[in-house]
This record gives sequence, structure tokens and C-alpha cells, in this order.
Amino acid sequence: MRRITFCEAIKEATIQEMERDPNVFVYGIGVHDHGKIFGTTVGLVDKFGKERCFDTPVSEESMTGFGLGAAINGMRPIHVHIRVDFLLLAMNQLVNMISACQYGSGGRLKVPLVIRAIVGRGWGQGYQHSKSIHSLFAHIPGLKVVLPTTAKDAKGLLISAIRDDNPVLFIEHRWLHWQEGEIPEEEYIIPLGESNRLREGKDVTVVATSWMNVEALKAAVILSRRGISMEIIDPRTISPFDDQLVVESVKKTGHCIVVDNDWLHCGFSAEVAARVSEKCHGFLKSPVKRIGFAFTPCPTARHLEDKFYPNTFDIVRAVEEKLDLEPTDLSGEVLYSHENKFKGPF
Repeated sequence: MRRITFCEAIKEATIQEMERDPNVFVYGIGVHDHGKIFGTTVGLVDKFGKERCFDTPVSEESMTGFGLGAAINGMRPIHVHIRVDFLLLAMNQLVNMISACQYGSGGRLKVPLVIRAIVGRGWGQGYQHSKSIHSLFAHIPGLKVVLPTTAKDAKGLLISAIRDDNPVLFIEHRWLHWQEGEIPEEEYIIPLGESNRLREGKDVTVVATSWMNVEALKAAVILSRRGISMEIIDPRTISPFDDQLVVESVKKTGHCIVVDNDWLHCGFSAEVAARVSEKCHGFLKSPVKRIGFAFTPCPTARHLEDKFYPNTFDIVRAVEEKLDLEPTDLSGEVLYSHENKFKGPF
């Protein structure tokens, strides 16, 4: 076991799978330039050559369709989108072709295609570069959607995604690339569709996605000083969504807060709230609370952007409201920010 970053875990998983299976290749805008997708594709060209790691034209739909063609012909492509916002330009391929290919062929065609898409905030990117929209993809049958939080999960889930015979969207928050964790050097898998308990607790359940788990863990530390025990469940995969841990936790605590790294309306948080309401009826001591992006395009100005994104303080206040507690003094707390590290995608 060594401590490496989320970014290094992504790179290690990719290298190990490319060494194991010659049919695995990586392509996308910027995968071989000096930035190399936040460092996740460093060394791939040198090690595997330009035929297995290559840049592409700025043509999202055609390049995603290229991945479909490669996948149904026995290859295992990893298509990297530096911003999830522009994956919207490939929705025809994703929704009408890739997701339905196996169904439309009666199971004769497999589509082992991984699409890595980067989400997240930083330095006032504005509304064109700040979306997550994972719920949009999870709505489509035939697509698997993965949102790893920890470095360990990033490696194990990516290996599982590459080996899966179905199309998988692997969504990475850019701020998570600097998170560190203890990770085995050898290959290992974490099955898709299994939730994870990040923190044990007994007073309130928080279900969080992607970066919001980092905010939730900090909130749990703050609240623990007051004797409040917060349990945190990370779904990791939202399609398929394993709700067993969530249901077990809510039946224990009686309270549920969903903190989604996305807008709330018609989103994944609504799916969690619905399932909790259906399966924990009679156990809930309060209605399910949801926290997410403000329902507006993301502002560019920093002081407005800070209002747009939920954070640790929002989670603390939501827990206090549920448990009828006096507000905690948060004046001495400092929120996470990677602005000094993050210099842009390229």
C-alpha cells in the first residue's frame, strides 16, 4: 500500500489495463499534450505509442461514434472529454446509438466503451464549463454512470469500467485529482453498482456524490465536536444505483440529507429521496432534505460562484435544522479550495 493521488490512481489503472489487454486504447482532445488531462495520461504515448494514445479533432459526436465503432469491433476504447459540458454535443451517439446498441442487436453486439468526463469548478469558469449533469446520463437505460470520490475507488472502479462490456460514463471532479489515499500497487476491481459507507454514524445519514463527499466529511468533523454522529454514504455508481446501504442507514438514523454535486430539479437527489421515502416509510423522523447547485446557470464572478455551489457549511446547517440544534459558530472554519493548484485544463 502506498499513498498516491486520485490522478495517479487513474493513470495507474489505465496503464495496467493497457498492459493487460492490447485492445485497450485512449483517445480524446488533449490526451497527449503537455497537460495530459491533469496528468492522468502522462507517459501513455511514450509507453504504448501514438496508435494507442492519440489526440482527436474537436468533433465530439464523430469521435464518440468512432468509439462505438471500435467497441463493437472488439476494441476497448477510453474516450476522454476534458469537460462534461461538451459531451452534450455527442448526445445523439450516447442516447440513440451507444446506449441502445446491445438491446437493438438482441445482445449480439457488446459496447465496452469507457467515456471519462471531467466536471468541477475553479477560477470562474462560467456557465459553459461548470456543469455535472450526471443525472441526465443516468436517466438513459443502457448507460452505466460512475462518480468516484476516493483515489482507491478511482482505480478500482476504472478497471471495472474498462473490463465491462457495457458503455460506462466515468465522471471525475477536477478538484478530486489532488486527493490522496492508500492504494494497492497491484490491479484490483471495485464492482460497479456497489455503494460505500465513508463514515459510520448514528444520528443522521448524508448521501453525497463526488466532491460533496469531501464537504460532507468536513461537516462530520465539525459536528462531531458537538457530539453529533453523521453517517456518510457514497453511492459511487448512480446507474445502476445500489440503495441498500442508504436504506439501512436511514432506518438506523431516521434522518436523510442528500448532497448532490448537481442541480436538484429532476436530478439524482430526487431519485434518492423517492427511494428513501418508499423504502423507509415509518422510519423517517423528518422529511428528506436535498442540497445541490442553485437552480441557475453558474455565475463567473467568484462571490456569486461561491453562492452557487453548496459546501460544508450548508450541510452543517441542514443537520442542525433536522436535529433542532443551535447554530454552530463556523467563523473559524476554512472551506476547501484548490484555486492555487488548479491552473486550467491545459
